[in-house]
Amino acid sequence: MKKTHGPSFRKELKPLMECAACRGTGAIRGVFHQLDCTNCHGSGWVCQATVDALPLEDLVPQLNMKLRNMAAELNRARHAQGGAHEQYEQNNRRGAGGSNWTGD
Repeated sequence: MKKTHGPSFRKELKPLMECAACRGTGAIRGVFHQLDCTNCHGSGWVCQATVDALPLEDLVPQLNMKLRNMAAELNRARHAQGGAHEQYEQNNRRGAGGSNWTGD
């Protein structure tokens, strides 16, 4: 067990899941209009471990970290994909006078 004194330097990402009552929308359908979900305080997210709504002071940083992680993952996926420009930059391995057909 690691001994620590005081709060941690970084906030840890808590596992979140969609609210079962509102199915992640944050609103419950009333008779004439939509009402904020009381189970998740209208956020659509609850703590996965306790299935309780997080206070807004904890929920906003958690969603911010989740959004930043997803944006970084999407950015990595975009850069990992290759395109036609990569084929032009590579050697066609056919030597001098070989065909330069790239499939356009």
